[in-house]
Amino acid sequence: MNIQEYMQSLGKDARAASRHIARATTNDKNAALLAIYRALEANQAQVLAANAQDMANGQASGLEAALLDRLELTPSRFAGMLEGLQQIIALTDPVGAITDLAYRPSGIQVGKMRVPLGVIGIIYESRPNVTLEAAALCLKSGNATILRGGSEAIHSNQAIATCIQQGLIAANLPATAVQVVSTTDRAAVGELITMPDYVDVIVPRGGKSLIERVSKEARVPVIKHLDGNCHVFIDREANISKAVIIALNAKTHRYGVCNAMETLLVDAPIAEEALPQLAALYRDKGVELRGCIRTATMLDCALATEQDWYEEYLAPVLAIKIVSGLDEAIEHINQYGSHHTDCIVTENYTKARRFLAEVDSSSVMVNASTRFADGFEYGLGAEIGISTDKIHARGPVGLEGLTSQKWVVLGDGHIRG
Repeated sequence: MNIQEYMQSLGKDARAASRHIARATTNDKNAALLAIYRALEANQAQVLAANAQDMANGQASGLEAALLDRLELTPSRFAGMLEGLQQIIALTDPVGAITDLAYRPSGIQVGKMRVPLGVIGIIYESRPNVTLEAAALCLKSGNATILRGGSEAIHSNQAIATCIQQGLIAANLPATAVQVVSTTDRAAVGELITMPDYVDVIVPRGGKSLIERVSKEARVPVIKHLDGNCHVFIDREANISKAVIIALNAKTHRYGVCNAMETLLVDAPIAEEALPQLAALYRDKGVELRGCIRTATMLDCALATEQDWYEEYLAPVLAIKIVSGLDEAIEHINQYGSHHTDCIVTENYTKARRFLAEVDSSSVMVNASTRFADGFEYGLGAEIGISTDKIHARGPVGLEGLTSQKWVVLGDGHIRG
């Protein structure tokens, strides 16, 4: 069987399974999720051993540090996966919810009902936790899914997929509701994104080149973000101690993630007080600093280029710019940012409200690290991805983002006169 035939086979099975999952009750879906949880608990050693094999292969092949960080499944990250699964089980099932039901002058009632999208194709690199999160969210929202992980995580993904299949079978749901592509052939991606008969939505999670390719070549709708050029702006009315803690965490908590700060903006009147403190802390952690002319002079660091303001480093590198106030900060973010996540640190309520209203990003924060831009932290249990698009879903995409709405009309023999 060639790649096209293999992917078509997955698509046919997924379409058939999607009809079964769409009519499954909340109890049915939760039972499957609980069975998956138990299977993962029982097979933790096997999953971590498979991940260790992927890590060893990645190190041997020279995989970048940021990708290795995303690939690694530590016991604490495994526990976090299970906690996210518990949250998804506890979440309200959106499927079938009817809202905005109202009588019309004709006597009919008109409203909207939440329905699954159908079959969701997910393409991702590293991050084996995505295999579980995506499967669980798709299952709870009544969708079937086809998961195509990166070749660097093939053993981890297959080990997690085995537990998912066990859980589905134990709950008497079709195992084909969640399928993990078993081939590492890159041609599988090209097939998956061009099967509109079998796939309703594509969600790419990975590097910019992958997402650009999927966006260009897909023949089905795509939920995506290209990159995460996130900003923290320290306003002149910020609490400096608070600002230092936030800016340090936003950059150094983890480097290879899309919600890490890549550019720090500092209001000119407090730059001499805040920047030397932060620079010392960043240098202690090995962060390379690149600054505007004023910053470079003050901190004796490298001079930032125009490209640095656009850059998503995913590494211990930070661009710093001193700005003349809120207006310049907002203008800089809207010009150079990627509409992902941006934060203001200030004690001025009016400025905070302006920042929230005028920064055009999917998550906008006041006095909080950009690292909170995450489905788990937002109470979604997990996320299928983060969308910087403005249509259908924006920001972390959870259960509701994996459903659509259809109009429902209730009558009792009503006809239009």
